[in-house]
Amino acid sequence: MKLEDEIKQSSFKSPQQKLAINLIYTAHWLQNQYASFFKGKDITLQQYNVLRILRGQYPEYCHLKLIKERMLDKMSDASRIIDKLLLKGYVERKSCPDDRRSVNIIITKKGLKVLESLDFIDDSTDKIFSGLPTKEIENLNNSLDKIRS
Repeated sequence: MKLEDEIKQSSFKSPQQKLAINLIYTAHWLQNQYASFFKGKDITLQQYNVLRILRGQYPEYCHLKLIKERMLDKMSDASRIIDKLLLKGYVERKSCPDDRRSVNIIITKKGLKVLESLDFIDDSTDKIFSGLPTKEIENLNNSLDKIRS
């Protein structure tokens, strides 16, 4: 559906303004799609993101700084997310032997099982974008990269 119909606005000040609003609207729409994947799973999108980062590092421990750098939502409090994942038994942490102020984190077997139960999200994501040919997806990815550079 066209943005104009979705937000009941017939015109924009410029194509750039429409693009900005369209990106914001679409990002929120996509976030709502993802939120539905986590209903009843006792996990949030931010926690899922951290677990995926840790799975990518497994079986090595991961420094909190690396997690923060790789998180999709830069405004999230990584320490608080790690604390919640610790309570659920999805991660373990230990002090860094070289720097006692630093903390290293690793995903647990339980955390890996939770991620395995959520692997359907990758297929669901493919379905969300199934209306776009691969070339258009590549072009859109390239355009978004250019916007951020």
